[in-house]
Amino acid sequence: KFTCCETSGSIGVCPLTSPRPRPQECPSTHDLLNSLRQVEKMLAVHEASYQQGLRSLRKKMSALHNSTMAIFKTATCSKPEPPAHGRRLGRVFAIGHEIHFLCKPGYELIGPRTRVCLDSLRWSGQQPMCRPSSSSSSAASSPPPVSSTSPTSSSPPSSIRPSHCTHFLGSTRCTCDVGFTISGRSFVCVSDIDECRLFPLGQPGRLCVHQCENTPGSFHCFCPAGYDLSIDGRSCTDIDECENRMHNCTADQVCVNTYGGFQCATVECPHMKNATYIKTSPMRCERNPCMLGDKACTQAPNSISFHFLSVVSNMSAPRVLFRVSAARVLGDTLRFGLAGGRGRGHFSVQRSGRQTGTLLLVTPINGPAAVEAEVEMSELEHNNLLGRYLTKVTLFVSPYEF
Repeated sequence: KFTCCETSGSIGVCPLTSPRPRPQECPSTHDLLNSLRQVEKMLAVHEASYQQGLRSLRKKMSALHNSTMAIFKTATCSKPEPPAHGRRLGRVFAIGHEIHFLCKPGYELIGPRTRVCLDSLRWSGQQPMCRPSSSSSSAASSPPPVSSTSPTSSSPPSSIRPSHCTHFLGSTRCTCDVGFTISGRSFVCVSDIDECRLFPLGQPGRLCVHQCENTPGSFHCFCPAGYDLSIDGRSCTDIDECENRMHNCTADQVCVNTYGGFQCATVECPHMKNATYIKTSPMRCERNPCMLGDKACTQAPNSISFHFLSVVSNMSAPRVLFRVSAARVLGDTLRFGLAGGRGRGHFSVQRSGRQTGTLLLVTPINGPAAVEAEVEMSELEHNNLLGRYLTKVTLFVSPYEF
């Protein structure tokens, strides 16, 4: 739009100018602070909602993981059938367990000798089969000898020998050399299969946890003294001599069951120069009150507790063995550590909470052995000692790893 304007005595055309905008007023400091507080509250609400959702998600994932692990722990593979003319060794079909297959004398195994139950609840490998060996098929095709015979020129396997047969009054009688037995109607002599030699101790898939003895056509597992043979016929279960009253501990001693035996432990309160103790329970000693100003007495432990643990030989490490906790705290500081020099090569103490310390086994111990550790808990107020509490832990290590 244009309007007429007068310039230098003449009429001209001038552009129509718009009015200038009014400047806006800045918000006050009070308004800005209110806005920031509202934003802060909104973010806090969102953060709380996010944390709650995250906790709920973690709980659901933990429940799902636990249920899945429970299924895998209880799940087993299907029971495999032994091959024809053979047999299966192994009665546990859980995940990670092995089974083994053997063929009868005169047959050879085709396929895997060992199968493992996988996480998919399927057996590894293919189902094996037993087929007649070349020596047994030739022996079966030939007619049985009718009189005492000697081994043929072809050398049979060391587990198979020809029998010695004679005919008398229409019947046939066969005998075998010492250590061999007749095999069915094939009239050949076979030696027993030593399963213990096939699956020796210390090897994967071993038949027995401790000792294996071969028997005619089978095997038998034995356990050392202090153990019973488990239901599976392979593992060993510890006998609790203390629970079954099979010990010779006196009334003043504490019977401690160990793996494969027991120990008679004696709990005695210490004798110190400047402090005296009294037994307040079978496993605890308390210090008597100190004289006023007797610093040597106040430096002695307020209480001494005794604990006994049983473990197997060469137990894997690191491993949590024991926890020491304070029921109530009077001072402002708690300190945990190993007292003296006992057990420093095998143990370590770590703080696991505000009022809790943990005794750890840091190196495996080869048994049999008895190892001691002293865990000290000190209570302080402004770096001034209020009290010391000693826990003596004795570890009885079995000579066996089971």
